[in-house]
Amino acid sequence: MFEIVSKRELAPNIVEMKVKAPRVASSAQPGQFVIVRTDHTGERIPLTVCDYDTTAGTVTIVTQAIGYSSNKIIHMNEGDFFADFAGPLGCPSDLLELPEDELKKMRILFVAGGVGTAPVYPQVKWLKENGVTADVVIGAKTKDIFTYVDEMRTVGNVYLCTDDGSEGFHGMVTGLMKDLIENQGKQYDRCIIIGPMIMMKFAALTTKEYGIPTVVSLNALMVDGTGMCGACRVTVDGQTRFTCVEGPEFDGHKVDFDEAMRRQNMYRDTNKNHNEESHNCKCNG
Repeated sequence: MFEIVSKRELAPNIVEMKVKAPRVASSAQPGQFVIVRTDHTGERIPLTVCDYDTTAGTVTIVTQAIGYSSNKIIHMNEGDFFADFAGPLGCPSDLLELPEDELKKMRILFVAGGVGTAPVYPQVKWLKENGVTADVVIGAKTKDIFTYVDEMRTVGNVYLCTDDGSEGFHGMVTGLMKDLIENQGKQYDRCIIIGPMIMMKFAALTTKEYGIPTVVSLNALMVDGTGMCGACRVTVDGQTRFTCVEGPEFDGHKVDFDEAMRRQNMYRDTNKNHNEESHNCKCNG
C-alpha cells in the first residue's frame, strides 16, 4: 500500500499528491511515469512523475479530474492509500543522455499547456541542477487555472500566456513562441512540448517553421502502461510506435497528431459513458 502523505489543490479539479513510494523515488527520472490504482478493483491510471524526493521516499503526481477514475483519485485524502503505485515506467527524457559539455551549450524552450506544466517541471529542474536555465512558456485559458508557476520560476525563465489575456501574453502559446523568437530575439536549439494534444500539434507546427528540433510527450494516450493493450499506438514517421514502452516522448515533427486525437476522443467517449452509467447506478440505488 502506498500512502498519500500530502495533498493540495493547484486549481479547480487539479490536485497534487505526494505519495510514499521509496523504490519508485529512488530510481525515477524526468520524463517517466507511474501506474496507479485507487483500490484492487480500480482502473490502471498512468500519471507522469512530477517530482521525486529520494530522501523522503516520495513521488509527486498531479491529477486532473476528467473521467470516473481520475475523479476517484482527486477525492482521496492525506492518509489514504493507493493499492498500486508501479514504476518508474517509460523512457526518461533524452536530455539525460546528452554529454555535459553539449547540454550546457543548448538553448532549450519548454512549452506547457494545462496540467502539462507539472511533467515539464522535473525536466526543467534537472536542467537547472546541471547548469542549464531553460525558457518555459506556460499557457492556460485563464490565470485561475495556472499550475506550478511559482515552482517553475525557481528553476527556469517563465513566460505566461492566457487565452483571455487575464495574465501575461494575450493569446495562444504559439503566438508567444513567435513573439519570443521574432520580437525578443530568442534562439533555440530544442523545444519540448507537453500539454493537450491539439496544443502540441500546433506548437510543433510552429517550431517546424523555425527549424527547431522538437519533442512532444504523448502520455495522454496511455492506458495499461505496458504495451499489452495497444491503446497507446501512435504513428511516428509512418511507423507504429507504442507510447508507454517506446515513449512517452517522440519527435514532434513526425507524429501523426490527427490520428492520435481520433484515438484519444474514442477513449473520452468511453469514459463519458462510464461516468453516466456510474451516476445512474448510484441514483437508482
